[in-house]
Amino acid sequence: MAMALFTRLRFRKLHRWVVPISAAPLLLTAATGSLYSLLLEQGIDAFWLVRIHTGRFGPINLQPYYSVLLGVLTLIVIASGIGLLFSRTRRQSMGGSD
Repeated sequence: MAMALFTRLRFRKLHRWVVPISAAPLLLTAATGSLYSLLLEQGIDAFWLVRIHTGRFGPINLQPYYSVLLGVLTLIVIASGIGLLFSRTRRQSMGGSD
């Protein structure tokens, strides 16, 4: 029982740490992609949004790594969320309350 609680706390700590870190670039990517599409429909080609969308932040160029970074962060968030879900399900099936 104590081990299950420890595992749940570890998943919760990981999830709380990773979600804010991964949410920022994911939201930025979604926002810049959507905004670029909207502007392009209006006849405005804001190519600088594409650069941000793909990981080019002025002098900081993360383009070679950006999609891999987003993918890895997304998988970590999914895995920690599933871990939380299963630890909760397992604890409830063992008769514990949550």
